[in-house]
Amino acid sequence: MPRTVILGVIGSDAHVVGITILEQAFDAAGFDVVNLGVQTSQEEFVEAALARDAEAVLVSSLYGHAAQDCRGFHERLAEAGLGDLTTYIGGNLAVGQDDPEETRERFEAMGFTRVFDSETEPEEAIEALRVDLEIPPTESERDPVRART
Repeated sequence: MPRTVILGVIGSDAHVVGITILEQAFDAAGFDVVNLGVQTSQEEFVEAALARDAEAVLVSSLYGHAAQDCRGFHERLAEAGLGDLTTYIGGNLAVGQDDPEETRERFEAMGFTRVFDSETEPEEAIEALRVDLEIPPTESERDPVRART
């Protein structure tokens, strides 16, 4: 049974290309993807996670104001009984020349399970999610040579 993930661009951000690519990649990897689209509020993420019994919420932000848009997000999840939900955030998370390590630490302190920069390939996030959700590898992933024969 596919694992359900909620995907969307938070706040006032209207960048759609990245989440379209992520939706296709996660879908191809066998996840049930609920794409909330752009300009998604915190409440919409929480409601979708509850309605779909999601195992993860994937937040995207490219316009640099993610810290503002995500303030209080994990508190809302906890209030809804989703405090242990796996949450990822990725994209261009800060305006200007921000230190990537400081950015990662800032968002982890906010409660995000993992933080990805705008250069992250979808496969890296997919692999991380498989690890975090303890999804065993498929037969072809365990033995790629055998799967091709």
